[in-house]
Amino acid sequence: MHADRTNRLMLALSGLVVLAAGAAGMAASTGVFGASFSRRTLFDNQASSYIGHHGGWLWPAVAGACLLLALACLRWILTLLASTDRAGDIIIPGGTDQGTTIVQPAAITDALTREISTYHGVDTAKGRVIGDGHNPEIVLTVTPAPSADLHALHRRIESEALAHARQALGKPSLPIRLHLV
Repeated sequence: MHADRTNRLMLALSGLVVLAAGAAGMAASTGVFGASFSRRTLFDNQASSYIGHHGGWLWPAVAGACLLLALACLRWILTLLASTDRAGDIIIPGGTDQGTTIVQPAAITDALTREISTYHGVDTAKGRVIGDGHNPEIVLTVTPAPSADLHALHRRIESEALAHARQALGKPSLPIRLHLV
């Protein structure tokens, strides 16, 4: 998904916060912050005194902050579930007397993967179209056979299948990402 980088960043930050809290707790219990601090009970400190004196407004503020955090997390989850980077219908404009052709992204990827799958040395081929319908990008993942000549296979895919796709869509500079895995 397009949000993978954001997910990794947010999960890494969350993990670092939890790790820091755990490390601080362990350090406090072993006396890193002083012997008297390590013997104190959890709520026998200035923070708990402050909370006790100002609890009338503090707890509703904490609840509000938690609600905002929960709503932000809910929005993040809904965005991940509802978003997609897949392209819609691809529009191929024609001349004034020819009209416009609309192509389904699945038709392009099916044709490409069927053609590439017939090449000698290819085990599997998968593809998808991302972006928008006016500026699509094709992403292909090809798994070659262990005995395949990768250089020759790459050259054939570029010169035949990808050239056919660019010609069919009328976009000679159509961006295509090819992954040989």
